[in-house]
Amino acid sequence: MRKLQMVDLKSQYDSIKDEVNASIQEVLDTTTYINGPLVHQFQADLEKYLGVKHVIPCANGTDALQIAMMGLGLQPGDEVITADFTFAATVEVIALLQLTPVLVDVDRSNMNISIAGIRKAITPKTKAIVPVHLFGRAANMDAIMELAHEHNLFVIEDNAQAIGADYTSKSGVKRKVGTIGHVGATSFFPSKNLGCYGDGGAIFTNDDALAHTLRGIVNHGMYERYHHDVVGVNSRLDSIQAGVLKAKLPHLDRYNKARQDAARKYSMALGANPNIWVPTICESCDCHVFHQYVIRILNGKRDGLLAHLQSMGIPCAIYYPIPLHRQKAYLDARYREEDFPVTNQLVDEVIALPMHTELDDEQIHYITAAVLDYVQ
Repeated sequence: MRKLQMVDLKSQYDSIKDEVNASIQEVLDTTTYINGPLVHQFQADLEKYLGVKHVIPCANGTDALQIAMMGLGLQPGDEVITADFTFAATVEVIALLQLTPVLVDVDRSNMNISIAGIRKAITPKTKAIVPVHLFGRAANMDAIMELAHEHNLFVIEDNAQAIGADYTSKSGVKRKVGTIGHVGATSFFPSKNLGCYGDGGAIFTNDDALAHTLRGIVNHGMYERYHHDVVGVNSRLDSIQAGVLKAKLPHLDRYNKARQDAARKYSMALGANPNIWVPTICESCDCHVFHQYVIRILNGKRDGLLAHLQSMGIPCAIYYPIPLHRQKAYLDARYREEDFPVTNQLVDEVIALPMHTELDDEQIHYITAAVLDYVQ
């Protein structure tokens, strides 16, 4: 059996190395390291893939979220609602801009932001909602957009974990997640479903005026060299990373299908155990692209399972061990533990198993057998 890894980037690279190497060599030959032709080519390719009017590349996914909020003109003290159960980058940028983060609980069935929680948290100071498509699964965008329309709020999709996922609305219209709200943000961190070989990110929007503002913000507020029209930052996707992404983008649907296939095999093997919760896999849609395959251990043995798997050479991780409302940087007297019953349960139960495009049946069998052996 091949060595187990949480993410097998080496095997993925080996399968497309000629395409990747050619892109990198093109940058080296032309020495267009910043804002070169490959950046613009990748931008156009991604716009076509997503079916969105504007993609604005930037340096990383955290910058993408921050720049999106800057572009919307949010002001210090404005309240921004987001999920308590997610990575800190989502709330980090809210705090950096001196906005007021409002954390709400998540839905037990899919670990995405609770619609009831959003509705309860809206106040006259609320200006935006940031749904996170957690672990690769699309949030309930119909309900979120309805609430946003009702209360005149912006929707900023944190799509760092779900690029390529489809969301089918109640009306039957299918759109890529990240393109449904007013603006979307993603990360191209190496382990993402579409990852580069360093840091990278992008912002998506169908709003022409907003796209114009965002393009200025990412480049020091400049539209013309040395003319600074808006307050900006230095956040550009470099040409080598764009070349890697351009080479990988045509494979994204295949990569996501491989993840879905692996998830289906995991769930078939583990789902009959009453002490294991497995994610729902929709056979008729692509609303979950499994950036992570996360299960819940319901009998109190999660920490023991973590140690057991590690002792058998099986990498695994806990996403996320501490909810944002308990993080030292984001403590707030407004939050009460009883406001987060689902999140507080999840942090004690969740465990992520290896998930990547190169998982094979032998590896999945070894992993699931080890899980079942421990979780009786």
